[in-house]
Amino acid sequence: MENLISLVNKIQRACTALGDHGEESALPTLWDALPSIAVVGGQSSGKSSVLESVVGKDFLPRGSGIVTRRPLVLQLHRIDEGREYAEFMHLPRKRFTDFASVRKEISDETDRETGRSTKQISSVPIHLSIYSPNVVNLTLIDLPGLTKVAVEGQPESIVQEIENMVRSFIEKPNCIILAISPANQDLATSDAIKISREVDPKGERTFGVLTKIDLMDKGTNAVDILEGKSYKLQFPWIGVVNRSQADINQSVDMIAARRREREYFSNTTEYRHLAHRMGSEHLGKMLSKHLETVIKSRIPSLQSLISKTIAELEAELSRLGRPVATDAGGKLYMIMEICRTFDQIFKEHLDGVRPGGDKIYGVFDNQFPAALKKLQFDKHLSMDNVRKIITEADGYQPHLIAPEQGYRRLVESSLICIRGPAEAAVDAVHGILKELVHKALSETMELKQYPTLRVEVGSAAVESLDRMREESKKATLQLVDMECGYLTVEFFRKLPQDIEKGGNPTHSIFDRYNDSYLRRVGSVVLSYVTMVCGSLRNSIPKSIVYCQVREAKRSLLDYFFADLGKKETKQLSSLLDEDPAVMQRRTSLAKRLELYRSAQAEIDAVAWSK
Repeated sequence: MENLISLVNKIQRACTALGDHGEESALPTLWDALPSIAVVGGQSSGKSSVLESVVGKDFLPRGSGIVTRRPLVLQLHRIDEGREYAEFMHLPRKRFTDFASVRKEISDETDRETGRSTKQISSVPIHLSIYSPNVVNLTLIDLPGLTKVAVEGQPESIVQEIENMVRSFIEKPNCIILAISPANQDLATSDAIKISREVDPKGERTFGVLTKIDLMDKGTNAVDILEGKSYKLQFPWIGVVNRSQADINQSVDMIAARRREREYFSNTTEYRHLAHRMGSEHLGKMLSKHLETVIKSRIPSLQSLISKTIAELEAELSRLGRPVATDAGGKLYMIMEICRTFDQIFKEHLDGVRPGGDKIYGVFDNQFPAALKKLQFDKHLSMDNVRKIITEADGYQPHLIAPEQGYRRLVESSLICIRGPAEAAVDAVHGILKELVHKALSETMELKQYPTLRVEVGSAAVESLDRMREESKKATLQLVDMECGYLTVEFFRKLPQDIEKGGNPTHSIFDRYNDSYLRRVGSVVLSYVTMVCGSLRNSIPKSIVYCQVREAKRSLLDYFFADLGKKETKQLSSLLDEDPAVMQRRTSLAKRLELYRSAQAEIDAVAWSK
């Protein structure tokens, strides 16, 4: 199952390269879900020596005080053959074959972040990968050593800062704790055991490592600790014997050091029965095996997390919309597609798929008829006004039978009043159409990406509606004017018939201005105007729908499209002025999505091959 650990290492490296650690997003991160091993210990506990023994290389900075001032994420990759080399994440494509240079680069990179002249710490990790045929696949995180006292040049708060940093790593439920404690000190005072117990009270994910066993006082031994009698953990304690300072000064290599470590446990009477599970080689193999087991148990939850995160990333990318095309043709096509989407949403409002279009019917069924009813034709056709208009229409020569000119003037002056409600109906529908345009703008998700395009599309749509309103007013008022310009003859031909049926024609000639006569004229005109109102009540909505609603559905953005085809690439680019933060966010999400999809495919493949 070594390929599974390699896969996790690969995913962790990709997560690191993308900054997928949860800082930029509320989305769950793959890094936190992957198991890792954090190395915890007090200063001078032998922590660095343990790591070097596991790796088999002398590559970590050494010195007094706090040497590890930044977390070191160390990924070990077993290769079948070839020369050993190391790579840093911050120096891509640069291979280090001299491990003394690796040590120097760790120190230099630490100084770049924390400052060369200070002894400050930083939580920003250094990522180092080592490729060797002599290592097991493993990921270890070397953390700054816990301390109780700040040294010269360090703030008093550094003690708490280091503890907080260590906690931030080891309190994660997927973190395996490698607690390093020196055997020549009382275990009750071990910084590593103390903090591990606080975050993992049952010891379910803590491995105890005992260093400096060979430096214990004569007559004492660590058997009770190694057998789990002094402090019991879920996993057996492992003892190691690191190189002494004299060995390091004499450049004793790791192969010789490991051989001497094996000999120490095999030849020492107290530890001989434990020798098979002691030493740095056993520690590396045991951690690798345990990591494999943990990863296998986490596969179902990893698959679930990845699937959920992919869905969330896809949803957010969909919300952010497509990236802007680079060429003029692509930009033009993109703008046209966005405009078509807006136009379709606008039509859906009119057609009842979305709400709002019913308000137009409300204008025709309620507002316009109500406005016609409010027209006070009876006051306009009072006897005094009828007498005045008829008399003025007769001029110097009174009418002979029926006051035709008077009738015409009375009808025209009455019908002119309908122009007001007709114009108001046109304006009301215009207002509703503008409202639907604004709704469609806000509901077109793609337009939210491009504020300038949204303004331009909105302005072009409103300008088109304004033109349609003017055309509609002309057509609607023409309907009223047509009724004024030509009266329906058949309606008035009944008037002489009333005379033949017994009426007194002398009233029309000699007594034409009495109340009864004037009342009859007003009644006839009112009947005619009422008939015309009924006709216009049906025809004016048809005219408005034809000139405004139908035209808006058919050609709302025609002028905009015609102008769009004349624009240069630079002008098209100005319309697609997406917020740089959104562009950066989309790029970041796209990379994360690619990472998660790749991880999904590889983890699924491993899961199916089990």
